[in-house]
Amino acid sequence: MRRLLKRCLDLTGSLLLLVLLAPVLLIVALAVRLDSRGPILFRQARLGLGGKVFTILKFRTLAADPCRGGATLRRDDPRITAVGRVLREYRLDELPQLLNVVLGHMSLVGPRPLLPRFLPYYTPHDRRRLDVLPGMTGWQQVNGAGRNTWRERVALDVWYVDHAGLLLDLRILLRTVRVVFLDRTAYAPDGSQISGIPDATPLDERNDP
Repeated sequence: MRRLLKRCLDLTGSLLLLVLLAPVLLIVALAVRLDSRGPILFRQARLGLGGKVFTILKFRTLAADPCRGGATLRRDDPRITAVGRVLREYRLDELPQLLNVVLGHMSLVGPRPLLPRFLPYYTPHDRRRLDVLPGMTGWQQVNGAGRNTWRERVALDVWYVDHAGLLLDLRILLRTVRVVFLDRTAYAPDGSQISGIPDATPLDERNDP
């Protein structure tokens, strides 16, 4: 019953947000198109419920030429476009994921969906984060996000799986507003973005745009 209610709230909330944010979505889409060549949306395979792969949607924030810059994405990375820098800072690049929520690939609240190539690094404990739908925001995202290590992020995600409930989801959604506008935790303290990457992952794989 709780899962059904959560799905109803996800569907209602995402559709309402798509309607309310339609002008913002159109402005951002136009800005991305005018700022640099390439598609408006960025598509990438991610791990969903039970490890099932789905295609996540984001506004494109990187230049069409992927050869610029290094393997690890950083706050000052030359691949990030001028518009993309603003979108990343305020998480606006994540808004197209409302469509993922409508389609049932994601929830408004849940663990961050990670790249399939990281699955072999998961321990049985890590895989528990796949027991619920991934979310646009989540417990670890509002508790340090990119400033946390892989182990800290997994621990926070598993804690959410063990304590998931509608009241907790509401609490996370409210905290997300503060995080977006005040905390700036999309990047680690050194300016890198290594979110969702196991500590054991080779450096040349550490790129999660």
